[in-house]
Amino acid sequence: MVYRTKGTCSSKIELQIDEDHIIRCVRFTGGCNGNLQGISKLVTGRKAEEVIEALEGTRCGFKQTSCPDQLAQALKQALAAS
Repeated sequence: MVYRTKGTCSSKIELQIDEDHIIRCVRFTGGCNGNLQGISKLVTGRKAEEVIEALEGTRCGFKQTSCPDQLAQALKQALAAS
């Protein structure tokens, strides 16, 4: 799945979730490369619902969203589509 981010430095998130809702792969385009690689490693192998609960609502400075929040939104969209 490809998710186009809104309101962040990253422009898109590519992710793979298996039938048990386990996150298998996350790749961000743009944004803070080191931080986003770290987030990707931390969430890979975890349940999508667990990651959504942990990251949803995270803000970046004065922005209404963040790359972690956008990942949560992408995961919610992927779960709704499955």
